[in-house]
Amino acid sequence: MQSEKQSMTDPYRSLCRLLTTREGPLFIAMSGGIDSLTLMTVAARVRVDPTIAMHAVSAAVPVEATERCRKLANQHGWQLQEIDALEFEDTNYVNNPLNRCYYCKSSLFNAITACQDASGQATIATGTNTDDLGDFRPGLKAAAEYKVWQPYVDAGVNKADIRFIAREEGLGELSALPAAPCLSSRVETGISINANDLRLIHQVEKLITGITEPGDIRCRIFKQGVTVQLPSDNALFTNASLQKDALSQVEAICSASGKLFTGFEKYSKGSAFIKPGQVQRAGV
Repeated sequence: MQSEKQSMTDPYRSLCRLLTTREGPLFIAMSGGIDSLTLMTVAARVRVDPTIAMHAVSAAVPVEATERCRKLANQHGWQLQEIDALEFEDTNYVNNPLNRCYYCKSSLFNAITACQDASGQATIATGTNTDDLGDFRPGLKAAAEYKVWQPYVDAGVNKADIRFIAREEGLGELSALPAAPCLSSRVETGISINANDLRLIHQVEKLITGITEPGDIRCRIFKQGVTVQLPSDNALFTNASLQKDALSQVEAICSASGKLFTGFEKYSKGSAFIKPGQVQRAGV
C-alpha cells in the first residue's frame, strides 16, 4: 500500500481511511464515469481485502463507458465482473415513471447481491458524492434498501474533490470527464424506454461532441420531438456554418428513426424529468 500523498486534502485522507478500514470484500458499482472509476482506483490501491469492480452492460450505458472500465481494469489488474442488471425486464423501468431510477438501481443492486458469496459479507459501494444528495435521485432510496455504502458521502467528498483525487491518482484527462448519467435519463418521463431510442441518443451525442467539444451535451427525447442541449458557450450557438452542418446530420439521424428534430437549445439539467404539477414543455 502506497503512502499518502503530501497534497492530500482532508476529504481525500478520510476516504482512504474509510476504504482501508472497511473489512471484507467490497463490490464497487462502476458505471464508467469519473466518480466510480476514481473510487475503484483509490480502493484498489489502499485496500488489502478483495475489491471487485461490478459493471452493468446495458443499452442504457454507452459502449465507451464499458470500454473505459475494461481498459482501466486491464491496466491496473483490477478484478472486473460484467453483469446484466436485467432492468429492461422490469416493466416499471421500461414505462419510465418519474422514479425510473429507483427501479434501475434496484435491478443493479439485486444483480450485484446475487454475485455475493453464501456468507453475504461483501459490501456494495457506489460513487455517490455529497453534491448528489441535493439532486432528485430516486436511486438513493434503492441504495438505502439494499444497504449500499456511499464512501464519498461518509468522507465528505464532493464532485470537485473527486476530480482532484482523480488527478492525484494518475487518471489524467479522465479527471475532466463530463458528467454522464445513463442514456435513459434523456427520455422524458412517461415515454417508454427502448434500445432503439437509446442508440439514437448515443449516436447524436457522439456526433455533436465530435463536431464541437466535450461538455454537457444531451440529446433528449421529448413528446414533441428530439432536442439537443448544449452549454451556452458551445460553438454551435455562434458559428452558423457549424450549426448548419450539425443540423443537417442530426435531422438525418432522427428522420431515419421516424423522429422529428426540434433543434438546439441551452443545456438544462434534469429537464427530461416531469414532476407532478410541473409545467411541461411547450408543445407537449
